[in-house]
Amino acid sequence: MKILALDSSGLVASVAVVMDDELLGEYTINHKKTHSQTLLPMLDEVVKMIELDMSTIDVIAVSAGPGSFTGLRIGSATAKGLALALDIPIVHVPTLDAMAYNVYGTDMIICPIMDARRGQVYTGIYSFDGDNLNVHLENSAMPIEELIDRLKSIGRKTIFLGDGVPVFKDQIDDIYNVEHCYAPAGMNRQRASSVAVFGA
Repeated sequence: MKILALDSSGLVASVAVVMDDELLGEYTINHKKTHSQTLLPMLDEVVKMIELDMSTIDVIAVSAGPGSFTGLRIGSATAKGLALALDIPIVHVPTLDAMAYNVYGTDMIICPIMDARRGQVYTGIYSFDGDNLNVHLENSAMPIEELIDRLKSIGRKTIFLGDGVPVFKDQIDDIYNVEHCYAPAGMNRQRASSVAVFGA
């Protein structure tokens, strides 16, 4: 199966093509341009670089939120237009579930956080049991303090990722007295390849 994946749910724009268990190409950018300026040129570049025949795409996976309202609209509209032109299905993937896949296989609790403004985060709480992603908290919006209280009740080492980390890192370090760490650069933002894998 060949999957085209799009993520424009946050500050990052990302496009990927995955065939079975192989990443054929991915273009991810975190810069100050709007997704309406970046998403289609990025897709065009990936198509050229991997010499992709768009008619060979089986399904389009798109990040479905939570996230930026405008970004999600751009991603969904792009996916819908492509799917109609190619006559293929679309799979909507929860943004935070796909982000949890960035740290596939870890034995830690996974906590993606996206800045929802006003002291709140979009978040979920996850862990892996072998290949299975367990959801301890469905996608939610809540104050960071409430999230920390929920994580304390689980009491396991936690890895945080997402654009909420730079906003809330000092606060997390001050009030979360359970062992924790932060995902490195290659894993800490939305990636279309994770959207594709989760979509599969």
